[in-house]
Amino acid sequence: MSTTLARRGPTDSVGARKRRAVHARTGWLFALPTAVFVILLFLVPLGLVFQMAASDWPLLGGNQGVNFPENFPKAIDNRFFLDSVVFTLKYTAIATVLLIGLGLGLALLVQESSRWKGFLRTAFLIPSALGLASASLLFYVLYSPIAGPFADLTKAMGFTFLGTPDAALWSTVFLIVWRFAGFYMLLMLVGLQGIPEEVYEAARIDGASRWQTFRDITVPLLKPTLALTTVMCVTGSLLAFEQFYILTKGGPDNSTITIVQLIYNVAFQGPNNLGVAGALSVIVLAALIVINIVQIRAFSKKVED
Repeated sequence: MSTTLARRGPTDSVGARKRRAVHARTGWLFALPTAVFVILLFLVPLGLVFQMAASDWPLLGGNQGVNFPENFPKAIDNRFFLDSVVFTLKYTAIATVLLIGLGLGLALLVQESSRWKGFLRTAFLIPSALGLASASLLFYVLYSPIAGPFADLTKAMGFTFLGTPDAALWSTVFLIVWRFAGFYMLLMLVGLQGIPEEVYEAARIDGASRWQTFRDITVPLLKPTLALTTVMCVTGSLLAFEQFYILTKGGPDNSTITIVQLIYNVAFQGPNNLGVAGALSVIVLAALIVINIVQIRAFSKKVED
């Protein structure tokens, strides 16, 4: 019997190795489409951006040779650079606070409602199915002082949705909140449903109020979800482009130019310098990496606490 077992051992190990090899090949085959997608649509363009940032590269002329690091001082010296950074940070702060707060509020409303839960969830989530560019075009018509449904009312009040810097900012924020609040509600709802009901029952038995339950149970146990949604919202807001490009074109008086729109303007409207635009893109990428690292570390400490 021992001889038989000794003979089967190597055979079984060879068969196990073959099965592992087959599983490994299968896994690589499943991962191949994603790998090709990442290489072609992320790594290759990223390499091209770094090449542009280090080159003298006009829009109509191709690569004229190495121009490193002259493009970076030119990017920072752009007369709209500082204003676009300040405006982007301002917009990011407003949009993040509103989206996270409203998303959490809507999630709590849907969770508490037993009769209308399905209807409310669907109603709040419907705007998220619309593309951002399409939503921006829709609101562009709504805000129109000529053809919009509120044209007569705004004319009588002497008000325009996009006529002043503050009005343009808040009108765009309203669009973003309408478009993304349902999406963040869904993320928050997933986090809320992960909190055990027994914890709430114990709090009710102890006589905790709704506010105490929310403060001492919901918020602490929802920290991982809050961290995820905040990182996503901050990153998306810092890269804002479509909504401002469609609604305001950076106006009025260049007051709503975001950093990404500045990159577009430098590349295609004005200097037509892909090298400087590439340098701006590298600066934005570096800033995003630093900001996300800081956020992730800060939220990791809070979650551990």
